[in-house]
Amino acid sequence: IMEIRKNLGFCPQQDLLFNDMTISEHLFFYSVVKRIYQNMYSMEIDHMLSTFNLLEKRDTLSKALSGGMKRKLSIIIALMGGSQVVLLDEPSSGMDPVSRRATWELLQQYKQNRTILLTTHSMDEADLLGDRIAIMVRGTLQCCGSSVFLKQTYGWDPSNWFLRPFAT
Repeated sequence: IMEIRKNLGFCPQQDLLFNDMTISEHLFFYSVVKRIYQNMYSMEIDHMLSTFNLLEKRDTLSKALSGGMKRKLSIIIALMGGSQVVLLDEPSSGMDPVSRRATWELLQQYKQNRTILLTTHSMDEADLLGDRIAIMVRGTLQCCGSSVFLKQTYGWDPSNWFLRPFAT
């Protein structure tokens, strides 16, 4: 269980944050759960908070954060400690376009030597982040492959993803 806890990161669709804890307290709590060494914790957390423009909010209670800021905190928690497997459910939902782009850039940086399973309704997000993309319609897998494969085989266009053969 200890290895799983250390090597698994999870960002659920609904943020699971403690209302009366600050950003810093959340990050400290989860670093203890994941048994992250203090020197690794400080450098990594400062980098992620800076990337998400949350440094000045580090002492803000989570209940006072916007929905987008809560998503950012949930993503940081999932990624911290070098989790080898990261599950992200709609990671950029509720974010403004600038924050969404910063999230995508951070995920691209952090996907090396990890397995990231990401669910999204944004085909632009899937196109940019996915090495392999699986498309489901009403709970049934329709196709799976790289972005290039889907575009060549099905004429898939991320801005109009419901084109043939997926329309029902």
